[in-house]
Amino acid sequence: MHVHILGICGTFMGSLALLARERGLTVSGSDANVYPPMSTQLEAAGIALCDGYAAENLSPRPDLVVVGNALSRGNPEVEALLEARLPYVSGPQWLAEHILPGRRVLAVAGTHGKTTTASLLAWLLESAGMSPGFLIGGVPRNFGISARLGAPDAPFVVEADEYDTAFFDKRSKFVHYRPDVVVLNNLEFDHADIFPDLAAIERQFHHLLRTVPGDGRVLAADGEPALERVLAMGCWTPVERFGDAADSAWRWASERADDGRFRVMHGNEDAVVEWSLSGAHNARNALGALAAAATCGVDLARGCAALSRFASPRRRQEVRGQVAGIQVIDDFAHHPTAIQATLHGLRAATPNGRLLAVIEPRSNTMRLGTLKARLGESVADADAVWWYQPPGLDWSLDAVVAASPVPAQRADDLEALVATLAETARPGDRLVVMSNGGFGGIHEKLLAALEARHG
Repeated sequence: MHVHILGICGTFMGSLALLARERGLTVSGSDANVYPPMSTQLEAAGIALCDGYAAENLSPRPDLVVVGNALSRGNPEVEALLEARLPYVSGPQWLAEHILPGRRVLAVAGTHGKTTTASLLAWLLESAGMSPGFLIGGVPRNFGISARLGAPDAPFVVEADEYDTAFFDKRSKFVHYRPDVVVLNNLEFDHADIFPDLAAIERQFHHLLRTVPGDGRVLAADGEPALERVLAMGCWTPVERFGDAADSAWRWASERADDGRFRVMHGNEDAVVEWSLSGAHNARNALGALAAAATCGVDLARGCAALSRFASPRRRQEVRGQVAGIQVIDDFAHHPTAIQATLHGLRAATPNGRLLAVIEPRSNTMRLGTLKARLGESVADADAVWWYQPPGLDWSLDAVVAASPVPAQRADDLEALVATLAETARPGDRLVVMSNGGFGGIHEKLLAALEARHG
């Protein structure tokens, strides 16, 4: 069977392609933006990629077309698909019908931390010898791939996104998955291109809770007013909370959370985690993953020990290289809350050198300017910040620069930005680059420029 995937280099669709290939299907796909790490792992799996959308990409005629949610009417390949009367489905529907039946499904949802928490959960199950399947919107470095089938009777971990499903199905992706266990990390306004307000997103999360069976489990972060409103709409499944509230079932306490040590408590048990990640937000991610793993029989001591061997996913505080004591870090943060949490964690873990931030606001929400008023304050923990004005951003970053509590500059030219950063950086500094896209290959360019100047 030949499956052709539209939008194949998106984090979700690329992972779906890997699962289809592992099932023995012939897989091809097309995308307008083909860049690593997704493109490289797809090519390594023997999946043919078409750069750009065109009617001829549908020849030879596939048996089924899986359509990503980035595609809309007017796209030439979508129009050719419809006119050829080819069978087509959305990515979440394909996953629900072909991969998830018969599996114990553990879904990780929330505005922030889904990729890291899902990666943590998959690793906890793997460390316990369960060989889980997973589909994650990134590349967990403990596995080197973003998706796999796993053992047939093993749990399946899925990153459960609230974004819409496809141009013909405007429900959130996660309502397709029918999870047995759901982790609700947090909830705030995002995806301004499809949701008018936070209440609309809360309604979709309520729809997710309607699909969880009564003998399943809902694991909800404490201290999240939006999640409490979702639960108040109706929940028919036992709820356990995790966080730092005294009455939460799963609790963590800082021993040195910002440099990788914290304590986890559940019932009469407690254990210490020592790992390579930083920040309170990552400690909470770990807590949600431990709680979900416990529903599959992973005990607390084994789980906490496994976290010491966890490697953060690609593009989540990933060290891309170091030149003359200058470290270049790649991070996916693209929302003010995520930018702030990332910098806060790195600040405490950078006691000597400077923390220099380089940020490209390119998500759909950022392009609309919906949260731009919060961007300035989000970088308070950096020593300096460079804001890159990407093509297509219809509003100026000048106001963000003016509102910055730390020295800030706007950059319009990528090559000039790289040259400035290489000249500014000095040994001991950490350069953290934040974007949810390829950012013009800035990481490799920056490392080469640092080598030329300092190497």
